[in-house]
Amino acid sequence: MRIPNYLHTAIVCAVFLSVFPACSKAQQGMTADERAERTRRLMAAPNPLEPSDSVWIEELTYMEVRDRIADGATTAIVSTGGIEENGPYLATGKHNYILRAICPVIVAELGNALCAPIVPFVPEGNIDPPSGAMHFPGSFSVRDETYHALLVDIAGSLKQHGFKNIVFIGDSGGNQRGMSAVAEELNDKWNNSGVRAYYIGEFYTPGWEDTEKYTEEVLGVVEGDSDGHHDDIWVTAIMMVTDPETVRYRQRMDADMASINGLDISSLEETIDLGKKMVAFRGTRAAAVIRAAIAREQM
Repeated sequence: MRIPNYLHTAIVCAVFLSVFPACSKAQQGMTADERAERTRRLMAAPNPLEPSDSVWIEELTYMEVRDRIADGATTAIVSTGGIEENGPYLATGKHNYILRAICPVIVAELGNALCAPIVPFVPEGNIDPPSGAMHFPGSFSVRDETYHALLVDIAGSLKQHGFKNIVFIGDSGGNQRGMSAVAEELNDKWNNSGVRAYYIGEFYTPGWEDTEKYTEEVLGVVEGDSDGHHDDIWVTAIMMVTDPETVRYRQRMDADMASINGLDISSLEETIDLGKKMVAFRGTRAAAVIRAAIAREQM
């Protein structure tokens, strides 16, 4: 006999709530031992739902992350972006939108990884008095020591939950030194623990240069003179893969300004397709570097 959908839902909810009581009520008046037992019970419970296929940790439930790790997804990609001035066309979160497009490609290539939440807050210049991007509204900066501490705690969280390879990649030049220093510090601290941090500087350099060469030499797309903005076709097209609104595509079309450095981007479909090819190239290359770095450490 087929169970009606509403009854099936009610049964699932009843079973779920019997295993997972509301946290606020469940922990009221509990002893430390009782809280520990509750944690063990929750961690041992099977997932009652069909799991998500997202590769982003913040989009998964704790059960889904737990099960992915148990199934071998023990590499976490920690991407650092930024929020800074990027000219009149691009959203200040440029680097984050680029990473949003590329990280899933890296994960797909590796086959045993997940994307940690993108780190948007990075050093962008002195805050007061301002320097660098901090002269422009909408930019956010953190001190070097804040950035350093944030990366250490993010990596520590991932280690705590069972990730064995914590990989740092960054889409901005100012992010690189901090990631390198944190990876070195963590590896000294985690020596002989079976967990390793990796700084993949090649993602940025020569990552962007290689993407430019690929776009010009393989795809035949060559920019003309610079418009003088913090932008180029390699940035614009990749951002459009995530969301055309981040490059103000519609507004630029209305204002007859749908070009960058002499290249027409008025064809939405063609520009996104170009961006997807760049994303695939850069993500595949990054995955190869990551795979080789991990293999060297395991030899």
